[in-house]
Amino acid sequence: MANKSIQLLSIFVVLLGLWCLSDATKYRKMVGIYELRKGDFSIRVTNWGATIISVVVPDKQGKLADIVLGYDKIGSYVVGTSYFGALVGRVANRIAGSRFTINGTPYHLYCNNGNNSLHGGHRGYSAVIWDVIEKVDGDSPYITFYYNSFDGEQGFPGDVDVHVTYKISPDYKLTVTMHAKPQNKLTPINLAQHSYWNLGGHSSGNILNHRVQIFASHITPVDSELIPTGEIASVDNTPFDFRKPMTVGSRISQLKGGYDHNYVVDSTPDELGLRRVAVVEESQSGRVMELWANQPGVQFYTGNFLNGTEGKGGAKYMQHAALCLETQDYPDAVHHANFPNEIYGPGQAYEHVMVYKFSARK
Repeated sequence: MANKSIQLLSIFVVLLGLWCLSDATKYRKMVGIYELRKGDFSIRVTNWGATIISVVVPDKQGKLADIVLGYDKIGSYVVGTSYFGALVGRVANRIAGSRFTINGTPYHLYCNNGNNSLHGGHRGYSAVIWDVIEKVDGDSPYITFYYNSFDGEQGFPGDVDVHVTYKISPDYKLTVTMHAKPQNKLTPINLAQHSYWNLGGHSSGNILNHRVQIFASHITPVDSELIPTGEIASVDNTPFDFRKPMTVGSRISQLKGGYDHNYVVDSTPDELGLRRVAVVEESQSGRVMELWANQPGVQFYTGNFLNGTEGKGGAKYMQHAALCLETQDYPDAVHHANFPNEIYGPGQAYEHVMVYKFSARK
């Protein structure tokens, strides 16, 4: 009964909109669903959490399928806890102890993962309504969302202006561009796109037979709470070595639950500053997804905590029903001086670019 009441309340909020106060004038933000389409390639997104709802691409026989996990109704995204397709922040991944210090000033965050902060807290960027700034059709359709993250939100310091643009192109590329600019204080920023991928189709079963290649020779090991220890360890002779294509399930039994680790990307940036991060292939459909990005790390996650969540079309998403490849700064970087910097201040800009390239092999 309690869960039903929560769901009804969340749907009520979405349908009626969120009343906000700005410059002493009340206005209402409404949640919508927006499609970008080019031929037989399309995506749907929503301004609830700047979330990707669907990605539809052809297989080797031209058959279309939606290859990301998700829900049929926006209300389910409101109450869901899996971050399906969401834009997460202000700081993606975990911050140990839900606290950090900048120049001697301590900051305390909302705990939503035991004693730790996960993906920006209980009401991070994935759980707010973004403004739709621009939607353009044409040869390369795109949509841009905007969110003003306020000083003290979930405990983080300073106001931050955040934009994310989703763009598709005729050659089956999906580009995600994230920008963030602090307005008045130093603050950590680490945004991530949290789509769950199953190249056989979102309802096709598990991803244990997907072949994955990750262009990384090191990981950042974690403790029992999935917090990095600060070490940067080689993947040599471990089940974490995906430098050559391997099926997800080939060594997953050697790990408790599955993969949920940050890889240190070590491929050389191209002329645009993008590194080749990973390649995923599903043999039955022939679908291939190649990921490029400009971030130093990528979280490889194999849906370890999925436990029968009801998704699109009544599909039941069980453990390992999908995988995530979330490019990012290293997790918990605020506590490890040897990790790349994720503190930005006024006059500085955070930029995170991801390019997904889809194809199908006969």
